[in-house]
Amino acid sequence: EFALHGAGLARDLQTKLHGQHLAQSVVLKAIQGFINNPESNKPLTLSFHGWSGTGKNFVARMIADNLYRDGVKSECVRLFIAPFHFPHARLVDAYKGQLREAIRDLVLRCPQTLLIFDEAEKLHPGLIDAIKPYMDHYDNVDGVSYRTAIFLFLSNIGGAAINDVALDFWHSGQNREDIGMEDLEHRLRAETMESQGGFAQSQLMSGHLVDFFVPFLPLEYRHVKLCARDAYVARGLEPDEATLDEVAKAMLYVPKEERLFSAQGCKSIPQRINFFL
Repeated sequence: EFALHGAGLARDLQTKLHGQHLAQSVVLKAIQGFINNPESNKPLTLSFHGWSGTGKNFVARMIADNLYRDGVKSECVRLFIAPFHFPHARLVDAYKGQLREAIRDLVLRCPQTLLIFDEAEKLHPGLIDAIKPYMDHYDNVDGVSYRTAIFLFLSNIGGAAINDVALDFWHSGQNREDIGMEDLEHRLRAETMESQGGFAQSQLMSGHLVDFFVPFLPLEYRHVKLCARDAYVARGLEPDEATLDEVAKAMLYVPKEERLFSAQGCKSIPQRINFFL
């Protein structure tokens, strides 16, 4: 059921994810390093940040696909979507119990677990604090060790800060590939601390339990074309350049003046190519 396909993860990140050199390298090193180090003293906690459609979910699924035969459908993977699974603030105490139990069951069942929290900015603070002990440096909690678990938090927090940095690089004529973690990680940490919602106010932040803040950059026209190409190829079609340009041109680009970044990233590209078939 479980085995890290390291070469597969490297290849997927390299060939299927576009315009995300930082996420590519950080995610690969973090996951491989963690899996290959059985002596890890805490679970791995990664926080993915960026606009919608830039690849956060895509990469979470990629990790699942290269860790488990059944990918996200594996019984060792749980995906929680904050507004869907935990919609009501007044029920937060019930949710705490459910979430603790779900994670405990998962860890008891599987030697290696993957927990994905999507739209994490909408999680109630009490909810994250309820599971904070599972992400901390403990040998065990009530006799169960969580140290081999991987926690992924996906949010749009810091999206604007990431886009500002990408825009600054473009204005100053620098290559976006030269944007480094040092340009973004401290800003993401600060932005997350100051943001609204449960993620910011949780002990996850104050306890410095997030191992890496992973920035997903806004996508440009050329990246949208690559996503479109992938969508056609997935259907067994060989598109020509003109068709790919048509698909990419149909997207909305921002800011108003520069029209540089796709407002939706690559989201909805697989659906959109229907119009051009």
